Amino acid sequence: MTAAKQKKQESIVVRGARTHNLKNITVSLPMNKLTVITGVSGSGKSSLAFDTLYAEGQRRYVESLSAYARQFLERMDRPDVDEIIGIAPAIAIRQKNSTKNPRSTVATQTEIYDYLRLLFSRAGTTICHKCGREVKKDSPESSADEILAELSEGTRFFILFPIQEEVSRDLVRAARKGKPAKTKSLSTQAFLISLMQQGYSRLYRGGEMIELQKPEDYPHDDFDNTFVLVDRLAVSPEIRQRLVDSLETSFREGHSAIIETTDKRQLKFSDGFVCKYDGTRYEEPEPQLFSFNSPFGACSTCQGFGNTIGTDYDLVIPNPLISLKDGAIDPFTRPTNAWAQKELLKYAASANIDTKIPYADLPDYQQNCIIYGDEGWRGLKGFFEFLETKKYKLHVRVFLAKYRGYTRCPDCDGQRLRQAARDVKIGMHSLPEIVDMSIADAHNFFNALGLDVERAAIADKLLLEIRRRLKFLVDVGLDYLTLGRLAATLSGGEAQRIQLATNLGSLLVGTIYVLDEPSIGLHPRDNTRLIGILENLRDIGNTLLVVEHDEETMRAADNIVDIGIHAGELGGELVFEGKFDELLKSERSLTARYLRGDSVIKIPKTRARVNESIEILGAREHNLKNVTVKIPLGMLVCITGVSGSGKSTLVHDVLYAGIKKKRGEWNAHVGLFKEIAGAEQIDDVILVDQSPIGRTPRSNPVTYVKAYDAIREAYAATNASKSKSY
Repeated sequence: MTAAKQKKQESIVVRGARTHNLKNITVSLPMNKLTVITGVSGSGKSSLAFDTLYAEGQRRYVESLSAYARQFLERMDRPDVDEIIGIAPAIAIRQKNSTKNPRSTVATQTEIYDYLRLLFSRAGTTICHKCGREVKKDSPESSADEILAELSEGTRFFILFPIQEEVSRDLVRAARKGKPAKTKSLSTQAFLISLMQQGYSRLYRGGEMIELQKPEDYPHDDFDNTFVLVDRLAVSPEIRQRLVDSLETSFREGHSAIIETTDKRQLKFSDGFVCKYDGTRYEEPEPQLFSFNSPFGACSTCQGFGNTIGTDYDLVIPNPLISLKDGAIDPFTRPTNAWAQKELLKYAASANIDTKIPYADLPDYQQNCIIYGDEGWRGLKGFFEFLETKKYKLHVRVFLAKYRGYTRCPDCDGQRLRQAARDVKIGMHSLPEIVDMSIADAHNFFNALGLDVERAAIADKLLLEIRRRLKFLVDVGLDYLTLGRLAATLSGGEAQRIQLATNLGSLLVGTIYVLDEPSIGLHPRDNTRLIGILENLRDIGNTLLVVEHDEETMRAADNIVDIGIHAGELGGELVFEGKFDELLKSERSLTARYLRGDSVIKIPKTRARVNESIEILGAREHNLKNVTVKIPLGMLVCITGVSGSGKSTLVHDVLYAGIKKKRGEWNAHVGLFKEIAGAEQIDDVILVDQSPIGRTPRSNPVTYVKAYDAIREAYAATNASKSKSY
């Protein structure tokens, strides 16, 4: 084999790439290595990485599938390139969150939820929600062991099985159809004869043994609390086999066994999934039982969403930092509802509820009384139920609509699963409780989880996969998220890192991963862990192409490709290809000039003086702990901190939403805060996030910034346009 052919096998060779502004470039990218593609914004990095390499890798993979499979997959156009050699199936991980499914969560996206469903169905313990005891199916062998362990040697006992409830009901029903009260029904006689023919000659009822020589010996016309005697034994080591045989008979005939000792002690066993203490019947755990996407497992009230449409008490009490006396209950501030405010204050005085402190500072039980009612007070719930009876009036319907929203499901308490699924525990936690944990807490929980030998053998591989995936999420800096966090609420960077952790967990090899600036939004503390994840993906046999500007990531790369020199028409050229140390020596690369320090971003020697500012007082939303912060106006202000520290909560949920609400331009949820002082100095507040700015194919940057209006007016003012009446 020639050296040239050997090189082709070790590299992805791109020849004559002309996608978008790329100027017929040719580049060789080493396989199974980490390559960073850098350059100024608009130079053509994404055109090479996504629109050329990813597009061709995906296109070839899809073309290799059957015609039937291809119809379900996205078809990509062939990129404008002469030749690509050595391309493999490609996966793109972009800086955006495209998830719209309201059921999708962090746990489902990372496949952790699938493993949790299997774990709970195979190794979970069902706990009776009435008596708190374990529910399990008994076998003759396990029942015999428990009997011999529970009863002391020499104890005499009866082995009984109950006459099945449905048989007893049928006989009673037949006995009451036109029969004289003193005449035993023929169906009851037939049943007794059947028992006698099977060899059962004794019945046990109410502590009394009834000998059956003939049907007439049974003095009753029903079989309530009546049992059939199978055997009589005294506890000793020699009786185990006979005990097992008798229990097998009881399970076969009555699906359960009752052990009654001579001192009236009773033990119950069942071959069904039934609580032996209170008789509650449960579903046997199956993976489908733990799926909120399945009617079998989802809460029937909220259909697995965790919330229902009803009175939203966050809208009723929009600012809990206000006292009851000052109008914390928003609907009671309306003049037409002044009577309700008087009733509330009267009730508060009788119940010793302080009306001068913030509502949020009231004890939980007092808040519950205010909302759900108490003796002499129907509560906010009762107030809205009263209004529901008047909603045939238009103004009442309009009023109710202002306080209607998605609220936590009253049946499952937002846990999305039916009661049977919530009764199954592992380590004393149900599946919804684990999903409500942060990733860091869940990681610690499963690392410390201890199971008995039998369950450990079943759960060993499942726990391994769960721990691996949780570790990957911790490593990419997402340990602050909960497993139940809705995927649609994630930022673009969080969604990208979740996709990265998911792909690492899948252990794919021989794949090209194309990533779009994964370090955006990361604190330097988390950046090192991200690089470790990228290196792990590379080390198991994958090729990574990372579009990136971060110096730390470039230093960790095996290969650097610099596209430039400038943006747009002045870009699209291959400026540099090689190692990072060699890049630093490049005189042509603009990136190298900044890395060497030849070009720098100048820091002003003097700063503008702060004349005006706004102040956020007492911000308490999510993890913010009563934060008070002053923000100068007319300045560039940077809010920083580690991932999950509360930056977005402060800016988006408190500052932006709070000012919009004050201006009457916001109807959604507003983060908790006491006050935004100085907000009257703000003319407008605009949120610039990672959402796409245009949603129509006709939109472009010129139309978006309204410049096209001036262009149209200029053309319309020409003589040629006027002559044609344009």
